Amino acid sequence: LSLSLCPAGLGGVAAAGSPCEKACNPRMGNLAHGRALRTDTSCGRRAAEPFCSPSEDAERRCRRPSCGRCSAAHAGLAHPPAAMADSPFRLPRTWWQAARDAARETIRLDLEAAFYFTHLIMVFKSPRPAAMVLERSQDFGETWKPYKYFAANCSATFGLEDDVTQRGAICTSRYSSPFPCTGGEVIFRALSPPYAAEDPYSAEAQAQLRITNLRVRLLERQGCPCLPASPAPQPPPTLHYAVYDFIVKGSCFCNGHADHCVPVAGFKPIKAAGVFHVVHGKCMCKHNTAGSHCQHCAPLYNDQPWQAANGKTGAPKECRSCKCNGHADTCHFDMDAWLASGNRSGGVCDNCQHNTEGQHCQRCKLGFYRDLRKPFSAPDACKPCSCHPVGSAVLPLGPHTFCDPSTGDCPCKPGVAGPRCDHCLPGYWGFGAYGCRPCDCARSCDPLTGDCHSSGSDVTWHNEAPPFQAVLNDSEPTWGWEDEQGFSALRHSGKCECKEQVLGNSKVFCGMKYTYVIKTKILSAHDKGSHAEVSVKIKKVLKSTKLKILRGKRTLYPESWTNRGCTCPILNPGLEYLVAGHEDVRTGRLIVNMKSFVHQWKSALGRKVLEILKRDCN
Repeated sequence: LSLSLCPAGLGGVAAAGSPCEKACNPRMGNLAHGRALRTDTSCGRRAAEPFCSPSEDAERRCRRPSCGRCSAAHAGLAHPPAAMADSPFRLPRTWWQAARDAARETIRLDLEAAFYFTHLIMVFKSPRPAAMVLERSQDFGETWKPYKYFAANCSATFGLEDDVTQRGAICTSRYSSPFPCTGGEVIFRALSPPYAAEDPYSAEAQAQLRITNLRVRLLERQGCPCLPASPAPQPPPTLHYAVYDFIVKGSCFCNGHADHCVPVAGFKPIKAAGVFHVVHGKCMCKHNTAGSHCQHCAPLYNDQPWQAANGKTGAPKECRSCKCNGHADTCHFDMDAWLASGNRSGGVCDNCQHNTEGQHCQRCKLGFYRDLRKPFSAPDACKPCSCHPVGSAVLPLGPHTFCDPSTGDCPCKPGVAGPRCDHCLPGYWGFGAYGCRPCDCARSCDPLTGDCHSSGSDVTWHNEAPPFQAVLNDSEPTWGWEDEQGFSALRHSGKCECKEQVLGNSKVFCGMKYTYVIKTKILSAHDKGSHAEVSVKIKKVLKSTKLKILRGKRTLYPESWTNRGCTCPILNPGLEYLVAGHEDVRTGRLIVNMKSFVHQWKSALGRKVLEILKRDCN
């Protein structure tokens, strides 16, 4: 009976102990087992009550009534509500009986959590009621909603259509006949029309199946209208409600994400004769889900919206892990991030650890940089910046100095060089709070005293080892600049003469045969010992020849800064320039020197250069 009444997707998805690789559901059973059934009355509570129960033969002739006494004070004569929830196989002839004067009665089952309810089977010892209502609550008894009305005449009793004549009607006359006068059944299927559903985990099915409480209101008693068997006087049968079995078939409510359940905290099953299996209410979740009913994703698995499993196709609809690079223990789902990604990823990592930040803990915090010798998932992948406290420039908006999160290079004060900003540039001296001053010499000078080197000697270079090749971080550099910070000949014009360039004759511009022309923003500049490098962000490519130049981060190589000890052409960090120069195809570098055209960017200048390139330089 239970298999034939079980809705598709609940009873046969996965048995207990299965790996639950697809949609699965815990073992089904009688929800009344291990729990207290409550009724308004029971016979013999106040005093012993005599009763006679009717029955009939196959030709509906009355048999001699079975009479007895009911007394709650004597176990052998008691008929309590618990008798409806004992084993119908081991103890088939036990029953609950209402008091003789109870014209109406209620049988109620209160659950400690939400459960799936699939069907109800009631077996009556007395004639079935002429009218009754089956109701359920989904909020622990605060509100109730009818499942089904039962009446011999639906229209006369409830003013409703009968599902015998109108399919899907909420009332039925199928189970209200007084015959058989004992052993009559009432059966209700929760997913019978019009609520039949192919997927028992769909929102529509759950609205019909999920219960926290179930009650049956018995509204009208009826006697047994059997034919008198003989004219001999018989003891008159008594009118009362009596029920052998109250079977509430259902299972733990797990949204298709568990095949096993354990007791809810604080729940202690009531022992009953012949009952060995109790349906518990707390799911042991699979598919990376969590919660008493597997109703949300586990802490680190919120990269997409939670979904119930699909009972029709068997798809488990697993929760997907967030990409936190090993730096977070939890994440949450963010709809804005989900929509922005084109419905691919909505996980936002919570409380990024190990000095990381970002939606996926994918970059180092301000004041830290990426150690490329270690995988980014390592706890110590982000190292603290080691900027020199004297030679490093301070952010305009605060008292802090931050390094490049990709390389660890620090922003230097004027005339200062080195990844840590801890010494003077070639041609500068006097390392101190204001940076380094330019040498008053034709060539270089002593970096400590400023004394000029002999005219016949070459410039002394810092022999630094080339740093480990950096992989660009996906974030912008995290510092801002003031006008006088960085490499700037505006402040130290005495070192070399930087003439402002003017775009004059287009033939002169074309005659320089520039192989690249770009609009770029200067990010930072660094002394590498053997050469200088300027980190830039290319905003627009007006011309490129043999090298593939894309928008984004790139490095310019100013030859004149090292070959001549001069900071021309001027490239102030934080400003945007139009730069026209030559490509070094052999090394893949973009070169800037005294022949390059470098001018602070203006829209009008950009339009003019683009027009010259198209019109005159072909």
